[in-house]
Amino acid sequence: MAVLNEEQEMLRDMARDWATNKSPVTEFRKVRAAGEPQAFDKGAWNTMAEMGWAGVIIPEAYGGSDFGWLSMGLIVEELGKTLTASPLVASTIAASAIILGGSEDQKSTWLPRLASGELVATLAVDEGPRHAPHSCSTSVSGGKLSGTKAFVQEAHGADLFVVAAKDGLYLVEKGDGVTLSTRKLTDQRSHAEVTFDGTPADSLAGGGESLLDDVLDRARILTACEMLGMAQQVFDTTLDYLKQRVQFNQVLATFQALQHRMADLFGDLAMMRSAVEGGLQALDSGFGVARAATIAKSEANRVLHTMSREGIQLHGGIGMTDEYDIGFYLKRARVLEASWGSSAYLRDRFAKLGGY
Repeated sequence: MAVLNEEQEMLRDMARDWATNKSPVTEFRKVRAAGEPQAFDKGAWNTMAEMGWAGVIIPEAYGGSDFGWLSMGLIVEELGKTLTASPLVASTIAASAIILGGSEDQKSTWLPRLASGELVATLAVDEGPRHAPHSCSTSVSGGKLSGTKAFVQEAHGADLFVVAAKDGLYLVEKGDGVTLSTRKLTDQRSHAEVTFDGTPADSLAGGGESLLDDVLDRARILTACEMLGMAQQVFDTTLDYLKQRVQFNQVLATFQALQHRMADLFGDLAMMRSAVEGGLQALDSGFGVARAATIAKSEANRVLHTMSREGIQLHGGIGMTDEYDIGFYLKRARVLEASWGSSAYLRDRFAKLGGY
């Protein structure tokens, strides 16, 4: 496990206490039942912003705390454990794009509002059902952007979009020329097809040709943090169930075959944690980010897929009922596995990064 300093330990503990006591899975059930397009509790989001979470990776000069990516990952992991619905990950990724590629004017305009939580932003990249960031038909002419982005996360609650076009990334405000069509996915979170029709766009001209890949690597690592929290919670919940459930007059946890399966999952979880924390440390050090991000998300895909499937099976038939929380983790897992690169996509990318 990563070695944390005192501030990081306090931040992790604060996030754990808040998620456990103020944002358990029952709160996600309320969000789901409300059926609002933004699919998150605005009051909870305001509380997160007041605690400074929206500005963790934003420099102090622009209203953030600049605590770094490891600190951000600790928060996201704890929120993943309780399936907390919020735009924190999406907005943080969008903020990172402005930090990496924005001009001084763009940073001064947008980062303080993102750090305070006043503004929500999200990343709009893919135009089809599969992650293909460099297959882009969205174009800009005369400062006007036109194109369609599929399955944009947190689109309904976003005020600002970081949009990938043929010649780079652009900032686009929600308003005239921006149309959202809701896309219902199995995780019951906010997803939309977003159409831009001659919408004013401001180019993120800094960061060079690799800006999109750099931003996506941050998206992969932060998404893997949420997946790590989910995998840990599925493991803990399943283990507790096996210790309580009696079958054939024996507690399930006493069956050696089930002990072996849980031992395998425990080992997988340790591997996943190592890969994800390695990605966060790479971001903070600025060294080997592309490879670390690819490994982190690939391992997160593998382990959470197995963990969520085994969690359902080890719960038996009740695992698929709505009364049990375990099924929510499987549904969210399948969506996150496809976000920012499937396992096949990431294996191919890792080979290309190695020159193969």
